[in-house]
Amino acid sequence: MMKPYEQRFPWQLDWNLLRTFMVVVDQGGITRAAEFLGVTQPTISSALKRLEDSIGQLLVVRRPNFFEVTEAGQTLYRECSAIYGSVSQIPSLVSETEGRVTGHISIVMTSHVVSPHFDELLRIFNDSHQDVTFSISVAESSEVMNRLRQNRASFGLCLMREPDSVLRAAPLFREFFGLYCGPNHPLFGKEQIDLNELRGESSISFQTESESGPLHSVSQLRERALLKISPKGISANLPEIRRMIMAGLGLGALPVHIARKDVDLGNLWPLPPYEDLPAVDVFFVVNPSRSLNPAESLFIHQIDRMMADVPFCDRTYRSG
Repeated sequence: MMKPYEQRFPWQLDWNLLRTFMVVVDQGGITRAAEFLGVTQPTISSALKRLEDSIGQLLVVRRPNFFEVTEAGQTLYRECSAIYGSVSQIPSLVSETEGRVTGHISIVMTSHVVSPHFDELLRIFNDSHQDVTFSISVAESSEVMNRLRQNRASFGLCLMREPDSVLRAAPLFREFFGLYCGPNHPLFGKEQIDLNELRGESSISFQTESESGPLHSVSQLRERALLKISPKGISANLPEIRRMIMAGLGLGALPVHIARKDVDLGNLWPLPPYEDLPAVDVFFVVNPSRSLNPAESLFIHQIDRMMADVPFCDRTYRSG
């Protein structure tokens, strides 16, 4: 049974304080939050103090050049994000559509998702439903799933190492990773390269190539080539991995269907091994508990139908 204080809390709380707190965490500090909201720093500090007094918990630790969200603050932030996601859907959920599909579709995806099937579906949907608006943001796969759990996006496209009990996921497509070098590397343009020629070369790595990460199989590709264990460069962003390879910082792995164009343009050169390349699935992920607006509902349904109608072998991209 709820205590009297807990029953009164939602009626006495100034809900604007929750929005301010979410911005403080998102911006990583009082100063940037004040700039974002167009108010003074004392206004933000006062709002944060009122919220901490209302909840009875310290939410952030602030010292000169130091800002950290407490465990209680992290819990509150997750709830604020979920509330924000629900409130942002209200206009679409209560609007009179008059037979037209309306609403906003918020997509969050991992870096450089390239899928002709998804792109074609996006084009067809937009042609049929001109009143629907879209936004696409890019984040690491772990953050993609985090935003979906917090109900802050319509759906996501990302890598997954294991199932998530809160989310529904299905592989949208499969891609294969191969090793490449840039145009200034001695092996660039050489045919019939032996795998031993790569031994001891510097390498470029994705952040998610750790043993528990979704790209662990890609790290095993670098191990097969006996590249240096410690990478020369690292990034979570595929275009930055490509940039470092092309700049000659080291050899790195890229999806072969994405790298094909750069190979044709003379920006990259494929390296061994050429067979048994690691396969990585990119997943279509939704939060089943999200209340969908008409646009979200229809688009998600069409993605599900496309995946049911198009065999997975046709959504497996082995080359360009």
